[in-house]
Amino acid sequence: MENQSLEIPKVIFDENGELLITASESSSKDDFDFFQGKSVIRNRKLKSRLTNCDEWIEFPSTQEMYKILNGIGNIDNFLATFDGEPFEGMTVRLFNPITKLWSIYWSDSNTGTLDKPVVGSFESKVGHFFSKDVFDEKPVIQVFRWDARDEKNPVWSQAMSDDKGKTWEWNWYMYMSKSS
Repeated sequence: MENQSLEIPKVIFDENGELLITASESSSKDDFDFFQGKSVIRNRKLKSRLTNCDEWIEFPSTQEMYKILNGIGNIDNFLATFDGEPFEGMTVRLFNPITKLWSIYWSDSNTGTLDKPVVGSFESKVGHFFSKDVFDEKPVIQVFRWDARDEKNPVWSQAMSDDKGKTWEWNWYMYMSKSS
């Protein structure tokens, strides 16, 4: 059920080594409407990233998303407990009506800073969002995938590549269901 059968789009770089990301024809400000409201989440997170680890940690969380900026953005709050300590994350998603690309920013109660955004769009109810980043002092490409083919039970997942997108390691899955 990990949705790994879906292909990650090929990563393309410009002459300066920057990611080239183009929106799908169907990309729209309404792409995340399926996620509005409250969700209960079963998380499955790799214990250690990019170390050939195969041990997973599972934990519950909740999330609530609402639209902002007359519908071209949304915010959600992610609440969980790690090692007995409360944890809060926040996502800000902004849709650029000119480029038709979404930028997704993350922050949490451990850092208090906004991460560099992942950028992308949806096609056929599956969204892929990419960024260049650094993890454990190594350059990586990360991808967020939103699989909303089942809108009542969407799946968010994250993968990293330390070889410029040739291979990917999935490191986190969120299996969501709508709560009342």
